[in-house]
Amino acid sequence: MNFFGYVNEFSGQLAFEFYQHASMVFQCVLLASIIGLGLAVASYRKPWLAGVTTGTASVIFTIPSLALFGLMIPLFGLGVAPSVVALTLYAMLPIVRNAIVGLQGVDKNMVDAARGMGMGRMAILFRVELPLAWPVVLTGIRVSTQLAVGVGAIAAYASGPGLGEQIFSGLARLGGANAINQVVAGTLGIVILALLFDAAYVLIGRLTTSRGLRV
Repeated sequence: MNFFGYVNEFSGQLAFEFYQHASMVFQCVLLASIIGLGLAVASYRKPWLAGVTTGTASVIFTIPSLALFGLMIPLFGLGVAPSVVALTLYAMLPIVRNAIVGLQGVDKNMVDAARGMGMGRMAILFRVELPLAWPVVLTGIRVSTQLAVGVGAIAAYASGPGLGEQIFSGLARLGGANAINQVVAGTLGIVILALLFDAAYVLIGRLTTSRGLRV
């Protein structure tokens, strides 16, 4: 069976795994964004704490992805849970780092002007600092999403959802029927998903960022 015949024959399964992969990435990046932004907001005013936060996320990021998924199995078993935890941890570094850099890079004169107008700390954060830092923050989320789309394929090692099942199954049966078709279909699906996510972020950036702040 050629590649197009394989895609036609298993289109339902491929579409389901494509949806699973997209859903897993979306949920993990959303969770990583909430946690990462919270850590950045809590630490950006104290350089030493910002350094500890970024350093901790960096250490997690250096763990080989296959090893991290494997380490999650004794803690959470097989399936969705270890995949979500590992992928969320991997997605945090670009978000944390960009959020801290973006918040620390806000013009101090703007903050002083807001303080002079009587704004409190939270008002300055939500009405001045976060809007000004948003383009940098969004770039971090965008990078994390691309990272999660690729690393998400390894979730199949922990019996997680997504297109990784096609790749792992094909690689395990190299030389067998449809083995190459499975690897190519899984890989192409991940590339298409990455492009779709990237296009969505371009649109979100244009809709949520004023023209003068776009990066």
